[in-house]
Amino acid sequence: MKKLVLLVLGFILGAVITYYFCPRPLQEEVAEQKIVKPKGLITFDEAKVLNDNWSKYRQKAVDSASKKYGGRNKDTRNVNWPLEEVENYIAYAKSQADSLGYEVTGLRVYLGVYGKNQGQAKKNLSTMFIVPTGTKTTSKASSLNFNLQGGPTDLDVSPLNKVTGGTGDFPQ
Repeated sequence: MKKLVLLVLGFILGAVITYYFCPRPLQEEVAEQKIVKPKGLITFDEAKVLNDNWSKYRQKAVDSASKKYGGRNKDTRNVNWPLEEVENYIAYAKSQADSLGYEVTGLRVYLGVYGKNQGQAKKNLSTMFIVPTGTKTTSKASSLNFNLQGGPTDLDVSPLNKVTGGTGDFPQ
């Protein structure tokens, strides 16, 4: 009987120690995640001006080239990635970069053209693709941290391109 009491007391003591010393997320910390306003935001009106300037200074030349090389009157003006795809891509890029010894610090968007061998639907039309950028991971135990690269570089991770494109104008 005495051994049984000691055994039960040992289980209770073990449970109490486990409860206090095992890490777990605090409810207050989970509930209080701050939303930080990103740098570089512009107003909707400023975006409209940028789009109007593109139409004024670039659309004629781009659409002319599209007609000449792709047989279409209008080239792609915008692209759309579903939010879930972008979130999945960022997680994928971080994972791939980590395995290569890099840390993803940003995303770079490039303009591209499909070319004549992409089928009639995309022949010579413009597109955009995303490439993760980053820096070489350094050891956190190091007392010196030298980065001779100068800034983020494109990482050797598959870019994201499969998008839907449009020829429509920016919303009014």
